[in-house]
Amino acid sequence: MIRVGLLTLVWLLGSAAVALAQFPPQPAAPKCGSPSQGTPKERAACQPDVVRFCQAELKTNECDVFAILGCLQRNRARLGAACRQVLTSNGQ
Repeated sequence: MIRVGLLTLVWLLGSAAVALAQFPPQPAAPKCGSPSQGTPKERAACQPDVVRFCQAELKTNECDVFAILGCLQRNRARLGAACRQVLTSNGQ
């Protein structure tokens, strides 16, 4: 359950990043059919890092939560403390 929640969280962050880049004032709507998981605070903690480090994954397939999670894990040392904490608290 924890991994599914984190994967959905990462997916939501990716979707939000793409939506925000195109239409900043509008909230991101899930495009892949998954329900929202993860708290708003957790999503906010990782969103800047997803935008900064995971552009290739977002462009290839914003719904591929495994690719985005892998990107965050590969860049773990460069992530902000808040996002690293989210990964740690979710078993990643």
